[in-house]
Amino acid sequence: MKEAFQVARGEVAGRRAGVVEGASRIRADSDGQAIAQWLAEFSASPQTWRTYRKEAERLMLWSMERRLGLAEIDREHLQHFEAFLSDPQPRERWVGPPRARNHPQWRPFRRPLSAASRRQSLTILQGLFAWLVEAGWVEHNPFRLMRDKRRRLDNRQAPVERYLERPLWEWFWGWLNRPPAEAATPRRAYLHRRRRLIFGFAYLLAPRISEMAAARMGDFSYREGRWWWRVTGKGARTERIPVPADMIALLGEWREGLGLPAQPGPDDRTPVIRALDGRRAVGDNQLYRLIKATFAEAAAAIDADSPGGGARHLSRQLARATPHWLRHTALTHQAQAGVELRYLAMTARHSRLDTTARYLHAEADEWQRQVAAHRLGEA
Repeated sequence: MKEAFQVARGEVAGRRAGVVEGASRIRADSDGQAIAQWLAEFSASPQTWRTYRKEAERLMLWSMERRLGLAEIDREHLQHFEAFLSDPQPRERWVGPPRARNHPQWRPFRRPLSAASRRQSLTILQGLFAWLVEAGWVEHNPFRLMRDKRRRLDNRQAPVERYLERPLWEWFWGWLNRPPAEAATPRRAYLHRRRRLIFGFAYLLAPRISEMAAARMGDFSYREGRWWWRVTGKGARTERIPVPADMIALLGEWREGLGLPAQPGPDDRTPVIRALDGRRAVGDNQLYRLIKATFAEAAAAIDADSPGGGARHLSRQLARATPHWLRHTALTHQAQAGVELRYLAMTARHSRLDTTARYLHAEADEWQRQVAAHRLGEA
């Protein structure tokens, strides 16, 4: 496997049947170049860019094997593609463990996609085709013909399911706070403090991983008796959100461990999350790997603490978790704690309330509680 946008040339790279010559409003000579221009629209949000590239790349590789150009993809092709996402075959060609993108054993999939992941993939690709239509690169958006309401992608937001339920989060946070051994080296103590900061930051402020990696000390400011975090997120929008006391305490402990005053100054542009030298920033790719490795270590700890396998479902959940689960966990737990939807949306920095409403599980919990009273009768 090679990167789709590097190999998208030759017989599948040029303009395909169905595209009117001279209609294009972008400068591109291949489908790969057209997709690259679409991706450039998201260059200000690195994590979004990588997610969108992954989905577009899967479509490109799949379509190239079938000698299809983007302009030739129709509704029937999309049905086959959705089935492929649920079971990429042949498996040895499409599925494999994480590898560097230039590694000969790199594969586009880690595993077949769940129903939720397939919905996300098709939603992203619908946006791609909508853009390509506006760009004059293809004549129509085949997603517009998918009328099956189970798979309709416009304005349909499935409830968030990828988060840590509160008991599991409480176990996990307790596990993170287990003190290192008395004989721990300075390096091990540093890693322990940094890990607490990373997960505390993620849980208390619900940032995207790119926002955490980009955070600077001076982004935390004290105004009129309250702490605020200035964050630049999607669409390059800069906003301020409240910082709870636990986050200030964590930040103070981290700074004191770095030999700094507990509270940052407004002009401090040094990174919050730092590499082993205590100075350089940690990139979002490295931060992603750190979080995933911690989840895997915690999953192994659950299995070790429960040799009979009674907590296997919890360890599997942690093993599956990704950094974005932390954002989901933070917002879900705030909603369960009674934070109003309008404030939850401001913390999440969502432009639409229905996006934030996906985190509201309280009604489902109450529904379950009330239905539980409906019994067959006394045994």
